[in-house]
Amino acid sequence: MITKGVTLKGLEVFEALAASGSVAQAADITGLSQPAVSQQLRNLEKALGSDLVDHGRRPMRLTPAGRSFLARTEAVLRELRLAQSELTVMDLSDLSTLSIGLIDDFDNDLTPFLVTILAESMTNCRFKLITAASHEINTAMQDRKLHIAVAASGGEVLDGVVEYPLVRDPFVLVAPRDRVSHPDRVMEDLTGLPLLRYDQEQLIGRLIEAHLARHKLAFDTRFEIGSHPSLMAMVARGIGWAVTTPLGYMRALRFHDEISVFPLPFGAMSRTISLYAADDWADRVPRDVANTMRLLVQRHMIDPAVGHLPWLAGELRLIDS
Repeated sequence: MITKGVTLKGLEVFEALAASGSVAQAADITGLSQPAVSQQLRNLEKALGSDLVDHGRRPMRLTPAGRSFLARTEAVLRELRLAQSELTVMDLSDLSTLSIGLIDDFDNDLTPFLVTILAESMTNCRFKLITAASHEINTAMQDRKLHIAVAASGGEVLDGVVEYPLVRDPFVLVAPRDRVSHPDRVMEDLTGLPLLRYDQEQLIGRLIEAHLARHKLAFDTRFEIGSHPSLMAMVARGIGWAVTTPLGYMRALRFHDEISVFPLPFGAMSRTISLYAADDWADRVPRDVANTMRLLVQRHMIDPAVGHLPWLAGELRLIDS
């Protein structure tokens, strides 16, 4: 029997506090007020009979008991979230065929989980999945080559396609480690270092260029990179700086020790990652897949990103259905 006072919300609050070290950031992550976060933690510690965090330190740090309990908490929440994901697609078993396109930002962290869930839920379905850049996926949707797709939105209305917004992904600036002396001096310290641009055929490249133009910012066009891993590698090696998004940055895990990340210093900007479905599909199917995607994105992409960069809390977030 679970001890009275140990609740799912309490576990979620503890996980958020462990990741952020801040009641305020945990409140942003969980959608609770700060007093409610503090109360949930007190209730959980009382139920367990042990302090989980050192309340006298800022940012908060886990006690030895807290570190031990965190591993258990993460395992429990992971299983619960996966169970929720599976339940949202259990009624897709009547499908005979399904073609899905996914933005390549999800390739490493999310796609394997989605494929596993769908494969187990649609045992009689012929299933096809591709990963590609957003502009390629959107073209495939308009050409009716895909039933469902997840890609960045360009803001335009696609003929014969219904859009279900999933994630707000803010743009950030990435620079070589130790090149910037202070967050308030980002652009001054990057003087003389070139901007590494995305390939202008890519949607992310066009969105960034439009934002620079709106702010009347001009940089030499010396490098235009079509591969995201290559672009991050060039930043890590000190060749230049770049504008990307947290989802893109988190793909470059092996370069994190060589890259610094900052809020965009010339006007906040974000992109929307959406699920698209042909308008002749029953609404239930894309909504079920969209709900599953939201759960997976929160667990496998947003939570790790906010844990690594706490200032992203509330900026990198799900868009409610």
